[in-house]
Amino acid sequence: MKIVVLKFGGTSVGTIKKIKKVTEIIASYKKKKYNVIVVSSAMSGVTNELIKKSVEISTNFSESEYDVLVSSGEQMSCSLIAGRLIDRGYKSRSWLSWQIPIITNGVHKNSRINKVNRNKILKYLKEGGIPIITGFQGINNNNRITTIGRGGSDASAIMIAKFFKAEKCIIYTDVEGIYTTDPNKLIKAKKIKVISYEEMLEMASLGAKVMQPVSIQDARLNRIDIEVRSSFVKKSGTIITKRSNIINNKIVTGISTTQNDSKVSLIGVKDKPGVAASIFKPLSKNSINVDMVVQNISANGKETDLTFTIKTEDLNKTKKILKENSNINFRKLLLKKDVSKISIIGVGMITTPGVTFRMFQALANKRINIQVISTSEIKISVLIDNKDTKKALIALHKEFRLDGNK
Repeated sequence: MKIVVLKFGGTSVGTIKKIKKVTEIIASYKKKKYNVIVVSSAMSGVTNELIKKSVEISTNFSESEYDVLVSSGEQMSCSLIAGRLIDRGYKSRSWLSWQIPIITNGVHKNSRINKVNRNKILKYLKEGGIPIITGFQGINNNNRITTIGRGGSDASAIMIAKFFKAEKCIIYTDVEGIYTTDPNKLIKAKKIKVISYEEMLEMASLGAKVMQPVSIQDARLNRIDIEVRSSFVKKSGTIITKRSNIINNKIVTGISTTQNDSKVSLIGVKDKPGVAASIFKPLSKNSINVDMVVQNISANGKETDLTFTIKTEDLNKTKKILKENSNINFRKLLLKKDVSKISIIGVGMITTPGVTFRMFQALANKRINIQVISTSEIKISVLIDNKDTKKALIALHKEFRLDGNK
């Protein structure tokens, strides 16, 4: 059975006019003799409105009822899609997660899909039907509705593609694919035709908002190829696949930048076993995400300077936690707002010497000071002043020929 899974994001189903457009896309695959499984998000803005209502009702709204509430957005969009397809003469119906069922495990608000029962959907496909399945949700062992985190409809589509052994999994959104960098920040950004799971995971983790990291990780673990494309224009998108499928002479695939970062430096920390854990444990308990970390040991080995980055909205809370932490001793606490992380990403970096030098030299040529450096196998990140971000992005995009110039 030739199956394609089509997932439509909130912006793709955001209005009645857009839903009518979506049904034309669905019908085009049906005409190509595909058995089509559709996964839909809620209409854009609906989930946020539902969350707002929960806060207005209670400052400590039940997490299980939260899942029941916010999952209703997808129910509405799926019904509208199915209703339009029926109006166009197609056999279609909406399927809620518990009707299939899609089994999840984990806590409310952040569950993971464990199993998708195939029997009812396969029977419906053989009858010529087009199932429209609610994304972002499932049921647990207690028959309670669960949700799988923001961006979870992508994960729903990927897991459905896995269990139904789909030939294609296509994520329809409001952009034409994955770009070398954010096209809103750099007009010369180019659409990437093919990108590896690892590169996409790094780009998503570093701020690219097209897909959530957890969805990419699911695709990578299950070896599901994904195409990201626009529901508004008829153009090919970006394929996300395994490295061995990619023939690419690019050293660097893309560049990501973050906004709203701050740098925290602890100077003259008394160095002893477990001191780093003593610093970061209370931050973790307060849900403060620590990013880049650099440690410098003094020559006498008795003191260390520790620098790390956090989001600016957590700066005051971090300052308070560090100053009240009786388990650590330090001479000075330095805080700096208005910094930005810029990262180059590419599997080609693994086998290409001199990439680090080229990055640093390109920034030096523009008199951009590097404050912190962090590296991995396929990524180099540096921390710079916010005011230099655009200049750095242009320089690196040009240095690694991502704008198409040779």
